[in-house]
Amino acid sequence: ERAIKRGAGELDGASYEEIRYEGYGIGGAAVMVDCLTDNKTRTVAEVRHAFAKNGGNLGAEGAVAFQFRHCGQFIFAPGTSEDKAMEAALDAGAEDVVTNDDGSIEVISAPQDFHAVKAGLEKAGLKAELADITFKPLNDTELAGEDAAKMQKLLDAIDMLDDVQEVYTTAVMDA
Repeated sequence: ERAIKRGAGELDGASYEEIRYEGYGIGGAAVMVDCLTDNKTRTVAEVRHAFAKNGGNLGAEGAVAFQFRHCGQFIFAPGTSEDKAMEAALDAGAEDVVTNDDGSIEVISAPQDFHAVKAGLEKAGLKAELADITFKPLNDTELAGEDAAKMQKLLDAIDMLDDVQEVYTTAVMDA
């Protein structure tokens, strides 16, 4: 009963902390896990167990963070005018515009410029399918077949933990 009250915020003493855990998955793919917890000891044990049980290993702070870029990311559906997206994005302060192999367009901004770029794109009549401040992998780790299935199982196990907010990985798995 006391735990329920504390969880509902009715009792004092529950203070939440943001924590980032870093590790490696299948094939050396980097994994970053952002958590929000009121009990660091429990959370690190759960995250460590999820990594160990599914073929990964938890690393030290800073072990994989250098493999990601903190940025604003906007993704537009294939068929979006590349010229219009590029002009609007660059005018709004975006850092880069990339056309992907599938025809989708990706706009990258600095995290602090995210809202200005979003407003500029919307003003130009462009609505992103995905717009978020994220950690984008600098290099991909390609996984296929059994390795891809194992990596997906690891990511699912981590994502299922109550304290986990976001999971970022360099793994790219075939469908």
